[in-house]
Order: sequence, then structure tokens, then C-alpha cells
Amino acid sequence: MEAGVPLSFVDFPEDVQLCILSFLLPTELAAFAATCKSFVALYRNDQRLWFSMCHRRWGSKTLINRWGDGRISYRRLYRILEEHENLIGFWRRSGNNHTSSPPLVCFEWAQFSITGSRISPSKNHGYAVIKKPFLWMSVSSDGEAVNYIDPDGRFTPMEDGLLTESELAENELTRVNVSFIGESHFVVEESYGFSGFTRVSSGMRGEDNEDIYGSPPAEIYQYFANRTSPSGNGSSRRQRKKEKLKQMRKMEPEHFVKIVNCSPTTSRPLQGLWKGVGDEGTLDLYLVSYDDVGGLACRKVGNSNTPLAYHAPMFWTSSSMIMKFPFSSEENKIYSSRLHLSPPWASEDENEMHVSGVVRINSSYDLVIPGLVGNAVNLNQFEGRIWLYEDGTFGFGFLRDGFIVDLKHVAKDGQIMDAIEPDDQ
Repeated sequence: MEAGVPLSFVDFPEDVQLCILSFLLPTELAAFAATCKSFVALYRNDQRLWFSMCHRRWGSKTLINRWGDGRISYRRLYRILEEHENLIGFWRRSGNNHTSSPPLVCFEWAQFSITGSRISPSKNHGYAVIKKPFLWMSVSSDGEAVNYIDPDGRFTPMEDGLLTESELAENELTRVNVSFIGESHFVVEESYGFSGFTRVSSGMRGEDNEDIYGSPPAEIYQYFANRTSPSGNGSSRRQRKKEKLKQMRKMEPEHFVKIVNCSPTTSRPLQGLWKGVGDEGTLDLYLVSYDDVGGLACRKVGNSNTPLAYHAPMFWTSSSMIMKFPFSSEENKIYSSRLHLSPPWASEDENEMHVSGVVRINSSYDLVIPGLVGNAVNLNQFEGRIWLYEDGTFGFGFLRDGFIVDLKHVAKDGQIMDAIEPDDQ
């Protein structure tokens, strides 16, 4: 039997070619394009190919053909969405902003934008959290970043396209720039006519080198002022311009730091953001993080802008080793003798948890009280337990107390759980 003639890639139907190439990353596609002149044009200009690549990567999360009113180059859109994708997840405001808004924010994909929402615990709504959108990021038809912020949180976004300048003014929205400093820090500041999305990186591409990133410290401004204006006249003009700009400014820059590892994994089942009703009957948000040597600590996210490292942990342990079922009679007694804290209207079924593992913990007191070890103090008063449940959640409590704080996920599969609007509060 005569062997068939082998087919080359160009012999495949065009739709099959596009489907195969859509699995490649841009760097891989560039290497492929270098193999044949006809593929160079495909790499540079083919809208169908780049749409397929965008749709394969983000099509289940956002409407690709709605970005830029459907008139933007999909090759450029791929690059924009790749940069924006790093925003997805949880961030925490840092710095000395004198604002009463919650410090925890979450970014999610929307129809033709990325939406940032402030997240805070609800009052008298059980495990529900308040989700208050405040920042929208998209692109115009010519590929320019379009970002606007709602300082008061009263705006409801449209679904038919980007807002015009008059609509922005009517809804009291402010155009802003979003400047990335590395991968885990960005700044939101009011826009005064330059590009709305910038990035600080040691590996900047050539076309990005002229962009202005972030807000350099005053010492840098002074340094260049001294170099260009020895007599001081230029410096005084710049100072007057700076004061005038400050009077025009509606908002102060806000800095945000990324909360990495905000979801549990198989090897770190307690990791991430959690919510639970404490002994005062109010809902609190908690962040559990592991260290590099097997320990873990839990801190309240709270409403403070100070770094989490300055907050004493709710509990901690130097060893996160999990004791598996079956448990000793003593461990069973410790668990069964405690009440589960829950909202008043919670059903008994919600409080029936099946424990799959136990971790020994300590409260924060033996961290912040110097010289506790060696004193005539019962150290059992500072010992506690984490009880891992079969549904992937957990609770914690201390031997000195008679209750367990059960924690639930703040978000799951990229979606905020039990979210309510501010008006429902």
C-alpha cells in the first residue's frame, strides 16, 4: 500500500490553522512567524487570529468584541488584557490616606471592562459582604486607556458602552490613571491629560520608554529642578504650578498592594481570605498566610491602612501539621464542648460541621506579652485549635473560650460570595 503524501501546516484549512495557532503565546507565535514570510503578515495583522487568541484566553470572562467598541486592533487588545489581567483578585489600600472607605478591594472582569469594588463586612446580614464598585477600567476604540473612579460610590455602570465626557461630569466621575509599580503595587491618581494605564518595569519595551510612571518623591523633583534652574527661578515656577495643581485636584492618589495567595490550595488549605462572625456578633474579614518553614498566621484585614505586618495575629502556629481523623477522646471533647458562633437565623444544619483535621494554634497574646514563658501563667489559656471541615472551610477557637468562630470563603472561583449592594445594608 502506497504511503500518503504528508501534509504541511499550510495545507490545513484556514479555520484549522487559526484554531491551532490560538493556543500559542505571542512569543511562540512570533517564533512561528519567523519560519515563513506569509506567516509574518498573519502574526502582525490578522484580526481573526488575534481575536481567536483573545477569545480562547479571556472569552469566558469578558465580551472580547465589546472592548474598544469592537473597533480596536485585537493584537493590541491582547496586550492590554494581558496587562490588565494582573489586577484580577484582591488588593489592599496602603499609605496615609485619610479616608473612611474600606481598604480591601477586589477586581473582577466585567462585560467590556475591569471593575474594582471596595469590600467590607455587612452589619446584621450574616455572612454577606458589601460590594461597592468604585473603579472602572476599559479602552477606547483607538486603544487608549479609559479609567474613571466614583469617589462616592453612587454610580451604576452602563451596559451600552463607554461614557462621554458630559456623562462623566453628570455622574460626578473622575478620570484617573492607573500606574503599576512592579507586579504587586499600583497607584490610582487623577488624570490630567496623559495616558491612563502605565507600568514601571525594568524590562520596559521600547515604545513604553517615554511614559511617565507613578509619583516620584519630592527629592527627585528637587534634584532635577536644581540641575536645570541653578538660579532657583525654575524651581519657584514649578512650585507655583504644583500648588495650583493641588488646588484643582479632586482626589489624593491611592496606593494599593496585592494580596498574594488569597485562595486555598491542596498543600495550603487554610490560606486566603475568610469571613466569620466573632464573639461580639459582628462579621469580620480574616487573612491567613503561610510562611516558608511550615507555620501560619491569621490577621484581621480590618479598616486600617497600616501594613498587615503591624497587626498582631488572631492566631498563629510554627507548625501547620494537620492531625487526621480519628481523634483522641480529649480532642473530641474539646470540640464537642464548644458552641459555633453564627448569625441568629442560621439553621442547625449550617452548624453541623464534619471535622476532617485538627491543627494546634496559639493566640496572639503569647507574642505581644514579653516574658510570658516562665511566669506563673497557665499557657493552656493561650492554646487553641483549628478544625478543618470536610467542605473545605474551617473554624478556630481557644481553650480559654467556649466557642468556635467558623470561617467561610470571601470569594470562590473568582466570584465574591454572598455579596450585597450598599443600599441593601
